[in-house]
Amino acid sequence: MKGQPVPDSDHVARYCKAMTVENGEIQPTAFMMRQTEVYLSVNWLEELKCPDRAAQITELQKLYATKLKVGATARIAVLNVGTLRVKVERESPDRRVLPILHEPIIPDDPSHAGIYGILYDDREIIAELIAQVVLDNHPAQASRPAA
Repeated sequence: MKGQPVPDSDHVARYCKAMTVENGEIQPTAFMMRQTEVYLSVNWLEELKCPDRAAQITELQKLYATKLKVGATARIAVLNVGTLRVKVERESPDRRVLPILHEPIIPDDPSHAGIYGILYDDREIIAELIAQVVLDNHPAQASRPAA
């Protein structure tokens, strides 16, 4: 449901362009908002209704392929919502609380969500903290079957 908070026990994933990845590692720049953005776009993994993480990633790869030009070295960052929120609240200078809300785009992207509360002026500090709690990362481009 639009505007529903994503539970702290759940996970979100962020598409990370190739230019924000260095030697397979996701850099803080992957979590920086543009000045015109209201929230940082992510996908709520549990909302995909898949049986496991591998299926969730496959579903995201398919979704990204339909709406983005997915680079060969682009990655998907996976984050636990609670860990992300606690890290930013404890370590940001102003003890920032980041609401993470469901922002479905129907029918194309029902798992879409947003990380709110990041201000353009302090996005570097928040991006650095978020990057520190990436659980794992996966290729954003689906692997091609061997010929």
